[in-house]
Amino acid sequence: MIWDFTEGNLFDIWEPEALQVPVVLNSPHSGRIYPRCFVENSRLDATSLRRSEDHYVEQLFFSGVELGAPMLSANFPRAYVDVNREPYELDPRMFVGTLPPFANTASIRVAGGLGTVPRIVAENMEIYRQKLPVDEALCRVEQIYKPYHAALRRLLARTHTAFGRAVLLDCHSMPGNIRLSGSGIRPDFIIGDRYGTSASAEMSRLALKLLEDMGFAAVRNKPYAGGFITEHYGRPARGLHALQIEINRALYIDEATLKKKSDFANVADAIRQFLENFAAEVNVGVENVAFAAE
Repeated sequence: MIWDFTEGNLFDIWEPEALQVPVVLNSPHSGRIYPRCFVENSRLDATSLRRSEDHYVEQLFFSGVELGAPMLSANFPRAYVDVNREPYELDPRMFVGTLPPFANTASIRVAGGLGTVPRIVAENMEIYRQKLPVDEALCRVEQIYKPYHAALRRLLARTHTAFGRAVLLDCHSMPGNIRLSGSGIRPDFIIGDRYGTSASAEMSRLALKLLEDMGFAAVRNKPYAGGFITEHYGRPARGLHALQIEINRALYIDEATLKKKSDFANVADAIRQFLENFAAEVNVGVENVAFAAE
C-alpha cells in the first residue's frame, strides 16, 4: 500500500476493554504503508520493498487485545525506519552531509545495511537510487522513531503501575528457510531473551514449554536473541521482562506472493491459545517464582 503519513497514522494502539494481564504486545515490523516519495526514490519494486516486513504479525497476535493486553503496531515499514535499532544507528555512506557525532556508525547492524534507516531489504537488495540528505534520516528519527518509542514506554509504564510488573512480547516473523546450525531443524518459533538478560529464565522456559506442548518446534535465542527493543526494555530485576517472539513465515504465508495461506486462521488460533496460557501463568505464578530467584 502506498500512502503518505500524517501524525495520526504512524502506528496503532489497540486497547483492551480492560487491562486484565501484565502483558504488552508490540509489532514494530509489520507496517505496510509505504510513503509515496520513498517508493518513487527506491530502485526496487513494491513487492521487493516488502521483503523485510513481518507480514501480518499484528493480525496473528491481535487476540492478545481480546485477552486484556494492549498492542502497539507500526504502520510505517521497517524498510523506511527500523524502530528495533538504536535511534541513531546510521551508515554515513548512505547520506549527503555529516551525521551528528553521537550517531553510532560502526555497529554490526550498520555494516550489514540494517541500521535505523536501512540500506537494504532481505536478500541484500539495495533500496535507494542515490544518497539521502542527512536531514532526511534525522527527520525520520524525530518524527517516527521517537513517537513510536514514547508510545511503547507509556504502555509499559501503565501496565507496570497497574500490576507491579510488565511483560513485553515483541512480535516478529522470520524467513521460512531458517535452519538451526548443525542440526538442520527448522524452528516454528524462536524465543529471544538476549541470553537471559531481558527476561527471567522462568519466563523464557514458560514460553518455550507452552509452544512445545502445542506441537511446535520452539528454540531459544538462536539465531535470533532479540534486538534493541528486547535489550532496551527488558529489566527483569525491576519487574520488566521482554521476550522477542519470531514465528516462521512459512507457517502462514506464501513467501513468493506474500499472500496468506489457507492455514492462516489456524495459526492465529494457536497463537491465541499460547497467549491465553502464557498470560494466565504470568498472572498467577511464574513471576513470583522469577522474582524470588532474582
